[in-house]
Amino acid sequence: MNPDRQVLRELARTYAECSRHPRNAENAALYRAVNDLRQIRPVVLLDEIPFHELNVDGSLTLRCADPFLRGVEDYLRKTIFKWRHFPADMIVPPHLRVGKVINSTGIGITVEEETINLDAANHIASHGYVDQFARDEDLQQLREPVISYDHAETMRRYQLVADQVGDIIPVKIGGVQYIYSMIWDEISSYRGVSSLLIDLIDREEFMHALVQRLYDIRISVTEQYEKLGLYEYGPETIHCVSALTDDLPAPDPAAGAQRKNIWCRGAAQILGSVSKEMQEAFEFQYTQKLFAPFGLVYYGCCEPLHQKLDALVKMPHLRKIGVTPWADLDVMAEFMGDKYVMAVKPNPASVAVGSLDEDGLRKELGRILDAARRNHANCDIVLKDISSASYRLENLVRWEQIAMELVRAW
Repeated sequence: MNPDRQVLRELARTYAECSRHPRNAENAALYRAVNDLRQIRPVVLLDEIPFHELNVDGSLTLRCADPFLRGVEDYLRKTIFKWRHFPADMIVPPHLRVGKVINSTGIGITVEEETINLDAANHIASHGYVDQFARDEDLQQLREPVISYDHAETMRRYQLVADQVGDIIPVKIGGVQYIYSMIWDEISSYRGVSSLLIDLIDREEFMHALVQRLYDIRISVTEQYEKLGLYEYGPETIHCVSALTDDLPAPDPAAGAQRKNIWCRGAAQILGSVSKEMQEAFEFQYTQKLFAPFGLVYYGCCEPLHQKLDALVKMPHLRKIGVTPWADLDVMAEFMGDKYVMAVKPNPASVAVGSLDEDGLRKELGRILDAARRNHANCDIVLKDISSASYRLENLVRWEQIAMELVRAW
């Protein structure tokens, strides 16, 4: 037997066993309840894991030679590892997805940067960016991309995976599950943080022109995806948080999934340090047109939003709001109540230590649960952005155990 085939079939059998566990259906019910604003209890998830620190038994070591199958192997190994060690409320889908191959002609510029990485095994690094919009005329570099679907390559990949494991676990072709729109993160990568923030004051007209152009480009891309039939309905998660819901309409079988059938996710992390009025002017007024065609919206990442909520909730179809460790949890919980879902992100620094402070963790999670309970708030609790667990698997294992103990007592 081909070595790649042997590796994948062994992993697929284990994955299929995980996917058949009744816990998946139980967790799916939790996801739907939270996102439909009828919470059973808060959902707990762990994501963005430093797997390079956790390969204590060799189970994360990749063995496939084929580059694409190696990616499938990586997904299988990491999913099984999470399921075994810190599953929380994760769902293992009853299939393997092969993503549609989508090409773009690009927008006329690419990120130019220098990086510094203190841990060669970690993909997370410090970035220094070259300003590509130092002059007003640099705006002319931007162009609207042309999106295309490579059906032949998609089918090649699908058949490759199906030939290996299709008799063990169903293999399906997957599309774009949600739109991820963080225009200001892109601008910071094209410009650098200092130039960006200074020019919000010194070159106001230019910055409006830049953000308008980038939002126009993003809207064009979402429209092209729809025309090409590239969307997929019903993902379990969107960027680390639960996504299953009965409040998104099912697609018309003839038309396929459209923007109204899926989530859109937005954020403007770099604007966390500006006023509400400035964020309304440079971000919220532009997001409205992008968000309008989508069924539901999840907004916020690592930026504190507690002082901007009255402006944020004007966004169409807003359902879920990120609550960073640097936000005022009590203010957000009281404002949101049972009208929105809080996607609360506990501080990942808690696991980047030599020994987990379990008492401190109980207090942190207890505050979150108390705020949610007091305000009848629907709540995801998501440990993410975990740059390091200090090479201690047990830190993540105990974090998950304590979090699940607390939410099961809800």
